[in-house]
Amino acid sequence: MRVVPSTQAPADALLYLSAAEVAELVKAIDPVEVVAGAFLALRDGRAGITPEAALRWTAADGTAARSLILPARYAGAYGCKIINACIGNPDRGLPRAHGLIVLADPDTAAPAGILEGGLISALRTAAVSTVALRAVRELGAVRHLALLGCGRQARTHLELLAARTRLATVTVYDAVPERAAAFARAAGALVPAAGVTVADSARAAVSTAEVSIAATTTTSPYVPLEWLPRDAVFLNVSLDDATEELLLGCGYLVVDDWALVREDETRLLGRLARAGRVSGPGVPAPPGGRAVDAELATLVAGSGPGPTGSAGPVVVNPFGMGIHDIAIGAGVYAAALERGAGTWLPR
Repeated sequence: MRVVPSTQAPADALLYLSAAEVAELVKAIDPVEVVAGAFLALRDGRAGITPEAALRWTAADGTAARSLILPARYAGAYGCKIINACIGNPDRGLPRAHGLIVLADPDTAAPAGILEGGLISALRTAAVSTVALRAVRELGAVRHLALLGCGRQARTHLELLAARTRLATVTVYDAVPERAAAFARAAGALVPAAGVTVADSARAAVSTAEVSIAATTTTSPYVPLEWLPRDAVFLNVSLDDATEELLLGCGYLVVDDWALVREDETRLLGRLARAGRVSGPGVPAPPGGRAVDAELATLVAGSGPGPTGSAGPVVVNPFGMGIHDIAIGAGVYAAALERGAGTWLPR
């Protein structure tokens, strides 16, 4: 997938796509299939990543802020995702995260496209969760979904899953009750056949759900093993919702990329790995610890043993890979060229 067809890109120019343009153009692709294909490309050596760069600071109001840069390549597309976030933004009436996708000409390495990245980042995150879920469960059999956190990520996850499941019950919880109530009202339009309820605690939300998705801003683990049904799937999308007990005691533990997780110093699973309490797939579990059972690329390829129904909850703990942002971004860029969308800017 070449990012810049030479006959369509003006010389010495790059294409800018706004948030509204990205939102329209992304309808031309299926993000779930793009993400699944990117996992297979990674496994086959047609895609790759480098370690992310992270800059963290404290905003003037005392809330945590950070800027992440994730370079990646995917099937002839090269670029990076820049995603910035501040936990205090929702209180300012702003999205928690803003970002850009920068695509490069594969021959000259010159910037070829700049895409608003907030939607792409949310969409690829939800697509990774959907790909992971269908690798361990039959999507059509999922009836009860719980959402912890009621922001953009929760909505994007629900949008993707609503089109691929037959949900009967959606339970939501947020630390801000008003946000949960507003989300529940909006969710009714996404899943009109399902009952949407607001739980009064995180435990109540997940205690009977077949699938729980944590999309919060917490840095303090709070979901223990005992909260989850034995056959549940817990998608730990946000930083640190799963406790050490849950990570070490679940029946099946999945990550997107073990090397990224192992080197991370921020998230709990990375800290456990660096402390010698968690080992990678195919490596014996350390004494008193456990091994990761699989990477997602292995499950997507169907080349590894999946979870058994009686072993305990499945926990999916993705780190977040720039490959998926570049893959979706390249698809959006190609659609823009085909439709003549966007604004050409001089370099």
